[in-house]
Amino acid sequence: MDVNPVFCGIVPPHLLDRLADSGSEAVRQAARSALRLDAVHRDRRIGLVSAPTPPARPRAEARPKPHRAIGDAEQHQRLPGRIVRTEGDGPVADPSVNRAYEGLGDTFKLFLDAFSRDSIDGSGLRLNATVHYGRRYMNAFWDGEQMVFGDGDGEIFTDFTKSLDVIGHELAHGVTQYTANLDYQDQSGALNESVSDVFGSLVRQYALGQTAAEADWLIGADLLTSEVEGVALRSLKEPGSAYDDDVLGKDPQPGHMDDYVDTADDNGGVHINSGIPNRAFYLFATELGGHAWERPGQVWYDVLTGGELTPNADFASFARLTVAAAEARFGSGAEVRAVTGAWSRVGVPTRGSDSGTTVPHQAGKEAPEPTS
Repeated sequence: MDVNPVFCGIVPPHLLDRLADSGSEAVRQAARSALRLDAVHRDRRIGLVSAPTPPARPRAEARPKPHRAIGDAEQHQRLPGRIVRTEGDGPVADPSVNRAYEGLGDTFKLFLDAFSRDSIDGSGLRLNATVHYGRRYMNAFWDGEQMVFGDGDGEIFTDFTKSLDVIGHELAHGVTQYTANLDYQDQSGALNESVSDVFGSLVRQYALGQTAAEADWLIGADLLTSEVEGVALRSLKEPGSAYDDDVLGKDPQPGHMDDYVDTADDNGGVHINSGIPNRAFYLFATELGGHAWERPGQVWYDVLTGGELTPNADFASFARLTVAAAEARFGSGAEVRAVTGAWSRVGVPTRGSDSGTTVPHQAGKEAPEPTS
């Protein structure tokens, strides 16, 4: 399968744009630097048409195991940096290295245990990450080949290795890259982001043994400093409620199609409109109860890997496939009723003559003008 890996940073460009014109001079400089670095990595991905071929495993394994390597960029902008911990090594003195190592392992464990998937590509792809990238770099990203973590600026963002769901989110972009390869634009791009939010949250829930009712359903809850009026970057439970801060602004995510944001920024609002399918998954999971990686997570995984999800899929086509997947795996019972009801509550049709409806240009809300 030909794939076109893209730069996927956890902090969306609309937020960095806001910070580049807001707050202290140090925050502005850090945000502008992050925007420049993100553009470099985004441009570097252009022209890539195939995913990297994973190295062969060193030996046959009865049970797959992760193969991790953590590099230290030492505040430079080189990848992978100096390798400081590899698979099987004990903890080192640097907590960022250890958090990255454990986060890669927790993500590997969820996909193996819950979905029988051997690493990101399904064939034992090595999991590589680099910490301490750049100076006060306020982002973390999957670049199509590895994870990269900044230390944060210290005023708005802390060390990006601190958030397990962010690690799971970024590695899930790799899973999407190797499966449905959703286009990173408009509704398909919002689905790409939402799938990563869903599996990022599931990585954290699985590691903590949480039920759907016990989970906080936040992405990046450990990233914001105490100076910020907010709890996370995004909320699957209540899109639009993650932060409301003088510097960051107000969380712009909608949770219903009535509030869909029509914008040319952020690849058509991929980090904004992802709130709609995010809330659908949350509603599905909490309606069924129990562990969300079991029935709801399995339905989302079946759609992602089933071969029927096209790269340019919209919300309605994804929703229809989740209903079909729920019925195929569980029969026409509680799971089908729960997933159908969840999509209905966020305004996305799952059947009928309008089930292919997309949001036309200028529908819904227009993106607000940037404010300083």
